[in-house]
Amino acid sequence: MLSATEVRQAARRRRSPYSDKQHYQEYILQRIEGYKNSIGRDELLRLGDEAASELQATTEGQFVLTEVLMLESVDRLIMKRLSLRPYRRWRQQFLRLRAAQRTPNHWGLDTHCPLSPILPRLEPEDSALVVGSAAAPTTYLLAAHDAAVTFVAGELGCVERVESRMAAEALSSLFESYVTHFDPCLPEFLNFLDGFDIVVLDPAVLVELGSACRAELVADLQRRSKPGGLHVILPSCPAIVPEALRSLYPDWHQEIIRRKRGTLAKSPPGLILSKPPCPRDTA
Repeated sequence: MLSATEVRQAARRRRSPYSDKQHYQEYILQRIEGYKNSIGRDELLRLGDEAASELQATTEGQFVLTEVLMLESVDRLIMKRLSLRPYRRWRQQFLRLRAAQRTPNHWGLDTHCPLSPILPRLEPEDSALVVGSAAAPTTYLLAAHDAAVTFVAGELGCVERVESRMAAEALSSLFESYVTHFDPCLPEFLNFLDGFDIVVLDPAVLVELGSACRAELVADLQRRSKPGGLHVILPSCPAIVPEALRSLYPDWHQEIIRRKRGTLAKSPPGLILSKPPCPRDTA
């Protein structure tokens, strides 16, 4: 992820953006895997038999039916069944769709939402952790910018809805989700969630926690962030405004959120806080 200074200096990206061909291959794979998951075992076996028959007929016994050949043949049959578009036709629609997906409005977010200022700084496969049900729309927005997003919420229904929407919008290739309880911090089975460039927090996950537990959960999320990483605290909970959590980030730098170029927002729509960078001698 680029810093604000690097963006202003028009620095070159450290990672190349995904090509349209890569997106197309992901689109095909997601549709094929989605179809396989939607049919029963018997239907899948019938597909395998059909693929084997076709291979036997076309190769005339010249090749051994390996597992790889069978899988490729089954995938081709599924592509025919789903009438998946060839690359050129798909690309025409994809470019328009992805351009829309990369705007906050597409997901019902305000144009000046707290995530908007950092979108130009995102690079492909930047890692993001989104915490809380009300933060779900930011999951889609980050994924549309090719970030690797992990979504964590306390409600199974919310997680399933996000998973379904991500699949429908062809954004799930770099996406994971988990259901958990936030008391007072993420449980041990999520200890591998670490090294995030961005953490987006819905303060509603803190409402039912005491002050000590709130501080412990926020500290836990801070430890999971990379040096120089960002925490975006959303104005999604009337009971806890973002500014109420500022004291839990004593060493973090607060970035200014602007609604219009050259003018400050009268009431901050959220908080963007950056973690202190790692000292050079310990990097």
